[in-house]
This record gives sequence, structure tokens and C-alpha cells, in this order.
Amino acid sequence: MAEAILNHKGRPNFTAYSAGSHPLGLVRPAALKQIEVSRMTTDALRSKSWDEFAKPDTPRMDFVFTVCDNAAKEMCPVWPGQPVTAHWGVPDPAAVKGSPEQIERAYRDAFMILDRRITLFLSLPLSTLGRLVIKKGIDRIGRQ
Repeated sequence: MAEAILNHKGRPNFTAYSAGSHPLGLVRPAALKQIEVSRMTTDALRSKSWDEFAKPDTPRMDFVFTVCDNAAKEMCPVWPGQPVTAHWGVPDPAAVKGSPEQIERAYRDAFMILDRRITLFLSLPLSTLGRLVIKKGIDRIGRQ
């Protein structure tokens, strides 16, 4: 969902890629539904491993955000180019068990959290801030 939000709101300044430590091989239908309800494209979305982006010949990353609460406990790869990294803890909607309504609400809540954080990130004057200042600001956002 973060990939779709940032690619929708952040172009042409940003290109987002979403990946995980244990990809399923498909984008969850509830995530696709939430993105579509928000009138964002799902065309290029696919399930990806973060290992795909830890190689030297991959797109250059300036910022890497881990978002699921579980990711904070995992050992992340070393990213080429040493991008600014931060953790934005968001409850994993895929972990929710319950009725279809409860699952849909979990995806909607996660989408709204990500949308707010990405909007705040995009409002930062990134071109006028130094690397260390950006890192401190993003770390504060990540601890919300």
C-alpha cells in the first residue's frame, strides 16, 4: 500500500518500491481493494523480496522505511548507497484474523496511517535539509 501511495503522491520526485522479508508471491486482495477504493493504480504492483533491492544493480534508494511492526524485529539487508533508514511501525493488517469486515478495517486503518505519514514526509523541505537533519526528522516521524 505504501508503494501505491508514494507513487501516487510523490511523483515525479519519488519512485517507491515495496518489498518484504517473506513475500507471498501475490499482493493481498484486501490491500489491492483498499488501493483501488482510494482511486490509485494497482497495475505495476507485485509481491517482491527485499533481497531484490539489496543488490548493487538495483534502483538507487535514498530512503528506506520499514513499516510492519514485525519488520522492526528482523535483520534488514545492507542497502547499497547507504540510504536514510527509519522504521514506521504499522500493525500488519495481514495478521488480523476475524470477519471480512474486521479484516477490511485493518487494511483501511493501515492505509490511512501510511497515507498520513507519507503526506507528512512529502511535506518536508528535503532539498534544503542536510542528510543528518533529514535522518533526525525521519527518525522522529518513525517513532510515532
